[in-house]
Amino acid sequence: MATTLYLLLHFFLFSALHGLTYASTPPTVYLIRHGEKPDDPLDSGLNADGWKRAECVRSVFGEDSPYDIGYIMAPHISKKGEHRRSYETVHSLATDLGLTVDTSCKRNKVYCVAEAVSDYEGPGNILISWRHGKMRELVQALGYDDPPEYPEDRFDLIWTIPYPYDNITDIRSEDCPVLDVPEDLTVEL
Repeated sequence: MATTLYLLLHFFLFSALHGLTYASTPPTVYLIRHGEKPDDPLDSGLNADGWKRAECVRSVFGEDSPYDIGYIMAPHISKKGEHRRSYETVHSLATDLGLTVDTSCKRNKVYCVAEAVSDYEGPGNILISWRHGKMRELVQALGYDDPPEYPEDRFDLIWTIPYPYDNITDIRSEDCPVLDVPEDLTVEL
């Protein structure tokens, strides 16, 4: 709750000081997990299914989708190439949409992500591709006090977090052919 009040105060104070007004409502945040990973814990890239998921993400969130993505975030990739799964999952989509993936936040710095969301003033909604172990904390940093844990065995869920970012209003599967089995797509809020 305190984080939500902080973000609201920051938003209104920043807007008042800079004479900004929004023509429409602030963006909705869509949060996804990176694609499937190799069995080798030292390999920080995607496996074959992960690359299939990255292609599916292009279709799900692409130009003709209802998601209207205008900004994409993924964790910072280390100099050694570590932590690149999230980036690999959304890079082709970003290229299709003419966007650059913002990788300015390190994977454990969820408040950096919340600040980037708060500062975003562009058109369209926000897509964040992140590691599942930090997704609950990331949503808390946005302002939702008690979000669920992202299931460890799922790679397909889209969490919808509308402004003021204090609730997940929808959880649904990306419904990627071959990867996501229809009878396993039921999600409880």
